[in-house]
Amino acid sequence: MAGKKRAQADLAVAEAVVASDASQDEVVAEAPAKKKKLAMERKKQRKELDKERHRQSAESAAAKPQPPAEEAAAPVNSPPAPAAAAGPGLHMNVFRDLASPETSAREAAAEALVAELREVQKAYEKGARKGEREAGHGDGPSQMEAEKDDGLENCAPSVRYAIRRLIRGISSSREYARQGFALGLSVVLESIRAIRIEALMKLIPNLLEYSSSMRGPEAKDNLLGRLFGFGAIVRSGRVSRQWTRDKSSSIVKDFVNEVVELGMKKRYLTEPAVAVILDLTRKLPDEAILSEVLEAPGVQDWFNRAADVGDPDALFLALKLQERTSVQKEIFGKLLPYPFNSDNFFTEHHLKSIAACFKESAFCLPRMHSLWLVITEMLIREVVSQNDIHTSSGKKHKKNKKASPSEDNKKNLRNFCEVVIEGSLLLSSHDRKHLAFNVLLTLLPKLSPSAIQVVLSSKVVHGLMDILSNESSWLYNAGKHFLKELVSVVSHDNDRRAAVIINFQKYSDGRFDSLTKTKTVKELIGKFQNGEDCLYLVQNLMTLFVDEESVADEPSDQSQTTDENSEIGPTEEQDPFGQGNVDLLKSSVVNTISCVLKNLKLTPSGKSDSEMARLVEEKFHVQTEILKFLAVQGLFSASLGTEVTSFELQEKFKWPKNPISTSLRNECIEQLQFLLEDAQKDEALDVPSEVMPNDLGYYFMRFINTVCNIPSVSLFRILSGNDDNAFKKLLSIESMLFHEERKAGPGLDSTKMHVMRYLLIQLLLQVLLHPDEYWEAAVDVTICCKKSFPAIAQGDNSSGQESGGHGSEESNGDGSDDSDEDASKDSHEEMPLEFMDVLVQTFLSILPHASGPVFSVFCNDITETGLLDMLRVVKIDLKGRRQTDSDDEDDGRVGIEDDDETVMEDAETGEIDDVANDLDENTEDSTDEGDEDEDDLKAAGPNEAKAEATKDGNDSDDSDGMDDDAMFRIDPYIARIFKERNLPGSETKQSQLMRFKLRVLTLLDIYLQKNPGKIMVLEVYSFLMQAFVKSHGAAASEQFRQRIAGILQRKIFKGKEHPEGNDIEFSKLESLLEKALRLASRSRYSTIASVAQNATFWILKIINSKDCSEQELASVVDKFRSILDDYNKKKSRLKLGFVKEVVRRNPWIGQELFSFVLQKTKSTKAEYRRNQILELVDCILKSWVGNASEVLMNHLAQLCELIQEILSKVPENKSRRKEVRNFCTQILQTVMKLNLKQQFQNALSTEAYSLCQAQLGAAFIPFKK
Repeated sequence: MAGKKRAQADLAVAEAVVASDASQDEVVAEAPAKKKKLAMERKKQRKELDKERHRQSAESAAAKPQPPAEEAAAPVNSPPAPAAAAGPGLHMNVFRDLASPETSAREAAAEALVAELREVQKAYEKGARKGEREAGHGDGPSQMEAEKDDGLENCAPSVRYAIRRLIRGISSSREYARQGFALGLSVVLESIRAIRIEALMKLIPNLLEYSSSMRGPEAKDNLLGRLFGFGAIVRSGRVSRQWTRDKSSSIVKDFVNEVVELGMKKRYLTEPAVAVILDLTRKLPDEAILSEVLEAPGVQDWFNRAADVGDPDALFLALKLQERTSVQKEIFGKLLPYPFNSDNFFTEHHLKSIAACFKESAFCLPRMHSLWLVITEMLIREVVSQNDIHTSSGKKHKKNKKASPSEDNKKNLRNFCEVVIEGSLLLSSHDRKHLAFNVLLTLLPKLSPSAIQVVLSSKVVHGLMDILSNESSWLYNAGKHFLKELVSVVSHDNDRRAAVIINFQKYSDGRFDSLTKTKTVKELIGKFQNGEDCLYLVQNLMTLFVDEESVADEPSDQSQTTDENSEIGPTEEQDPFGQGNVDLLKSSVVNTISCVLKNLKLTPSGKSDSEMARLVEEKFHVQTEILKFLAVQGLFSASLGTEVTSFELQEKFKWPKNPISTSLRNECIEQLQFLLEDAQKDEALDVPSEVMPNDLGYYFMRFINTVCNIPSVSLFRILSGNDDNAFKKLLSIESMLFHEERKAGPGLDSTKMHVMRYLLIQLLLQVLLHPDEYWEAAVDVTICCKKSFPAIAQGDNSSGQESGGHGSEESNGDGSDDSDEDASKDSHEEMPLEFMDVLVQTFLSILPHASGPVFSVFCNDITETGLLDMLRVVKIDLKGRRQTDSDDEDDGRVGIEDDDETVMEDAETGEIDDVANDLDENTEDSTDEGDEDEDDLKAAGPNEAKAEATKDGNDSDDSDGMDDDAMFRIDPYIARIFKERNLPGSETKQSQLMRFKLRVLTLLDIYLQKNPGKIMVLEVYSFLMQAFVKSHGAAASEQFRQRIAGILQRKIFKGKEHPEGNDIEFSKLESLLEKALRLASRSRYSTIASVAQNATFWILKIINSKDCSEQELASVVDKFRSILDDYNKKKSRLKLGFVKEVVRRNPWIGQELFSFVLQKTKSTKAEYRRNQILELVDCILKSWVGNASEVLMNHLAQLCELIQEILSKVPENKSRRKEVRNFCTQILQTVMKLNLKQQFQNALSTEAYSLCQAQLGAAFIPFKK
């Protein structure tokens, strides 16, 4: 067919002139050469050309016997004149330009084609005889593809050829050919009225044949060509004009039937066929649509069977015709309801009857069927009529006191989503699920926030999570695209964004981000930036927490969104998405509400005082709303119903219908504690003095008192006598502290009272959170407050006297007051504690909350006992190893290498250094004595042994050696972790303890910042160093390790101050130095070695600040001799660069080590190590100041022997040989500088002199004799 078309196109070139056979062959041969066709295609082309030429010759011979009379005299064989000279003609280049990729070129070619054909037709119509029409006007030979039965008798041959050429062109699969030739056909039909439409409607199927035996591409080209041909007819306007002139004509019905019949041939033709019919109806009056289009037999048959077979194109056509005519007749079959309106169309019954049409519309994916544009427009019109779409996010959000009238109007949208989206598409194939999300993306940008909550139903959210939870899903990319577009749609509208967050969290039980492995909800929450918007989101989340009906009404079966084609479904390991996890949803709401506050950051930089005041007020407003919600849900319960109104607060409180679980209440209380802690941090910000900070703690305590006085509201649990007494005391003391704080005014006392108030509030919450665990700590702190602030004690006594009768009745009622006082007295008599010791124990008990600010104020008063309590926490290990320290030091607080040995004992993992080898050798005697003592203690019995160990001072205070009872006495928080360590799921207890340790490190950081030069810093260093070494074990946390290293480096080693003076015991410094040197020389971990080196520099700095005796300084030098003596051993990992740095900072150490280092150099056999020691010798020489010549004179003989030794064994390696020569040259230069040339020459032996002369060359010339 391709060859035939090309042959016919080339044949038309001879239209203007009569060409010979040779010229036609030449034209045929040129075109294939340009197109680079294969040889077989050229052969077929020539055959087709020959057939056409013979056919034209036969027709011409048959026509010659009956020429017109006027034409008889004319010479038959005379060649016609060229078209350019004789008259109008048709140029072939216009057809080529019709297939141009450029739109402008195609339009210009169509205009040129119409202009030429119009001239040709005019010339043709002016001719009086047929002969003149062909020969006299230069229109070419009459044989040019003109057939008698084509219905185009009134057209010039060029026009008839052009029509055929255009029809063939619209069937071409070349790019832009169909568009260009259809445009040309349309404008030709519009301009030349001699062309009969009925004839053209027959000519198009005849030229573009179609049969079931045709090949796929060829059949497709011809069918699409027919469709474009009928579209060109409609675009020309000839059909509508002809019916307007003659309303009795059947042209419209015939045309519509032809198009419908064409659309039924292939599925992909139906939708464009409908587009052609709709294009025609736009040009017809309503009268013609009703009488001609709708009454066409093909259309009626189509409508009647469409609903049963599921034809979306018929439904689309019916809706568009109904929209155009507004006809109320039963002429659309089951597709449209009668009478028609939106409410009737979107009824559940009707949508189910046409659900098949919606399902079948997925065939054209990824493009959406035109039907969905009509459906979404109908739904959007309903939503717009509700006046609910333009809700401004900047407006104040008020609660609607009456039901919104838009609820009934959303029924259509809800029915559509339930029947079509959820009931049909989401339960079907992958393509239909994909279609469902595409339809929702079309709807969502135009929906109001309330309508979005209807669309994002539980099944939609579950289906989306089902897709996104599996990256191998076929629909994963579609799900990601939907989520991305949804976030983009709602990003700039707070109301819509809040609606999406609420629905995602509601139907995923608060786990949307975790299940979909995205950060969608987190990112959406982060876009709420100002106080008003955050408050709006918080109110929506509170409503979600309290209102359980909306969650309960939704189906919980995940399988409703999953069919047999889905990749994943509910498994045994996965939790269902449904109602069974209401606590999970409420828990996520509590956490989300707390996270909203992070968006309100008080950053003074770049803001005026008025702006800061506004930000502080906005954040306080949001904080108070969150505080009231958490307090009501976590601390209280209503005895009558679920709603209580406080007339004093002028506010209504609401609880869920189902009782809140204990774990959820505990979570609310914990979030309350974090909220108060964050508020305290905000108070510490550097804000302008004009901005008055708000006291959230005061607001909370007044709120608690007010709610407690509501008759129908009570605490969520009945307090025991001890807890109730502690609760009341905390309320009372906090109130008195508040009043005294206001009286005191700004200052240190006021600051102490303020932070102490927050500590009391945290203790109050801890008492409620943990029954019978914190009442004793609470009572102790209240006593401390009375001792620390005398005005509080006086106020408490006066208030007690005023209410003595009532108080006695209460105390007699439960006996708790007397018992508490007695208990506290007994405890204090038993072991008197300082004020700060009690506070430190309290800090450790409630460490996760508010201890930092209090500790920062009171840390200057901390005692050694309190500090050691904190330091022991850093070393606590849940393994509960029962070990004893072999050192005789007090409290075992400096046994760094012992901890290193203990953790190092795990030979399989090899996690920690093997430092213990030499320690065992050096302490062998003491170990034997310890073993003998241990045997004696075992023989004496366990009790006697324990007493003896305590008496001898060998009882270690290291937490690893404590039993559980001792641990319980130190800290209730740690006690709970130890109690639970053997329970199921106890693997998380290690992480709890690690978080606890990190908070203790925060307190220690504060202490070191406030007290950098105290002697107790040595104790802090000792414990932290032990914990750091131990942290390199298998169960350690990298964060914990880095945190300790940071404190050691920043706060201790590089601090502006350090412990100094003669009050520091030298024995302690000596022990710390020895252990630091061992770690620096033997640790296989570079981090430990680095920290140990810095520790050595720091300890030496402290030693230099003391007035040490020569014996003490000699012991320091001995420690360095020890590590240098081990340098040649395999287990030594000492870096001599570290020793050189020590010498640079402490030259006196270098002087004392010089003789030993010279001997060490001569005894070292390894070339690399020997060269390293030579560098150390050179460093010591350079560090000498003052009496350098005298010192060098004392060691001159050793230096000469060393030079002789190293020059007699020069390394073979070039670089090392150069290092040796450079060292000898440096010695010679130093000797010359100190004027010791003569002494040096005398000390040199003959052999050494010869070696120097041979090896050193020019450097030794000044020393030649």
